[in-house]
Amino acid sequence: MAANYNEKLLLNYVPVYVMLPLGVVNVENVFADPETVETQLKRLKEEAGIDGVMVDVWWGIIESKGPKQYDWTAYKTLFQLIARLGLKIQAIMSFHQCGGNVGDVVTIPIPKWVREVGESDPDIYYTNRRGTRDIEYLSLGVDNLPLFAGRTPVQMYSDYMGSFKENMLELIEAGAIVDIEVGLGPAGELRYPAYPQSQGWVFPGIGEFQCYDKYLKSEFKEAAAKAGHPEWDLPDNAGEYNDKAEETGFFKTNGTYVSEEGKFFLTWYSNKLIFHGDQIIGEANKIFAGLKVNLAAKVSGIHWLYNHHSHAAELTAGYYNLYERDGYRPIARMLSKHYGTLNFTCLEMKDTDNSAEALSAPQELVQMVLSKAWKEGIEVAGENALETYGTKGYNQILLNARPNGVNHNGKPKLRMYGFTYLRLSDTVFQENNFELFKKFVRKMHADQDYCGDAEKYGHEIVPLKTPNSHLTVEDIADAAQPSGAFKWDTETDMKVDG
Repeated sequence: MAANYNEKLLLNYVPVYVMLPLGVVNVENVFADPETVETQLKRLKEEAGIDGVMVDVWWGIIESKGPKQYDWTAYKTLFQLIARLGLKIQAIMSFHQCGGNVGDVVTIPIPKWVREVGESDPDIYYTNRRGTRDIEYLSLGVDNLPLFAGRTPVQMYSDYMGSFKENMLELIEAGAIVDIEVGLGPAGELRYPAYPQSQGWVFPGIGEFQCYDKYLKSEFKEAAAKAGHPEWDLPDNAGEYNDKAEETGFFKTNGTYVSEEGKFFLTWYSNKLIFHGDQIIGEANKIFAGLKVNLAAKVSGIHWLYNHHSHAAELTAGYYNLYERDGYRPIARMLSKHYGTLNFTCLEMKDTDNSAEALSAPQELVQMVLSKAWKEGIEVAGENALETYGTKGYNQILLNARPNGVNHNGKPKLRMYGFTYLRLSDTVFQENNFELFKKFVRKMHADQDYCGDAEKYGHEIVPLKTPNSHLTVEDIADAAQPSGAFKWDTETDMKVDG
């Protein structure tokens, strides 16, 4: 059947990807059930018209045998299957542990030989004030220390991405692999592990700062001394995971967070995170430069306590975002240096989804983050945070995908680059669910048929360029100046039930 397009409406098309199950390649590095995967992907492609899939490519699986002993066999088989079905691939370089976060149904730790270093030196992990370690991801405090059989974490991540490129080059050059999303923290997100369920955090707790490993501690002391304040120390009054912001000395009204010492700490803590992202994405840029792929990084949607004056949950995660300081535009500025895409989450959520005490504002947060990325001239992609099968969530995603609706005369003013649906499961295919999902994809495609040629909807992938300037502290300070958000319509003009 020939596809039927209206060329102007096609410029409103937002491609839809589906996230594969976490353990599609299992912890033994086996692609265990190709038949089911193929059957499900065929249905998604032929009946729903999806554009591609997103896959976690786990460090803990690929390099499990020992330093530089990579085994890509299972992933190659999986990727070849996906490509054969005519679907595009978004590959996540997953340098974190799977297990311990919302929706984690399998456990895939980081490589054992890396964890063995942590047995004698637990400070390689992010650590809270009480000294509890978080083993999901290596602390950015060790990014450039050669503690791992002579390599630094940044070198390990770089070598891994280099090996990925070498082994998947055919698929990249054939246009099957279109996105490389670089994992930069727990859950693959550029953040500190401030709200670990494995340590008893529950929603909507404030979380805890995670910079009390010996490496980050000494870096902070050095930075404070350099600033002429050797007496300043890491916060000791910021409470525990499930405290209320107002009950802490740090986050209460006129608390430490607004003092000189508090501002110095928060700037240091958030800048460390941004430069960590900058360095690793910089490595990815060197590796993939000249190839037709997009680089992306994921930012977490910390929507709870957004309406508290301190934004405590964002601050502990490393997003220094307040009414008078922008925490997200500096991240977008960093990504713009590497021609990267910002991938955001919680696109399906409405402010009314959570209880009043959560002070949650996902709609404002999404509007803010997307606006800042667009103002920095970069593309924005996104996903839903929690499983979504209903009209309300789909319509909210559609609104965020085109905040001012469809332009019948060509390209809309605002349009997301792509959306990834979380996640492939049997539930998606239950009759009513699948019917609604098919409608959702159709509406994301601006009521146009599936289009396999991204150039037709204005998404031609060009060879990745290298940075022409480096990120500075001044860039971050400049981007942190408050600037408003774009206006959003109140509801989408492309409802799934419209």
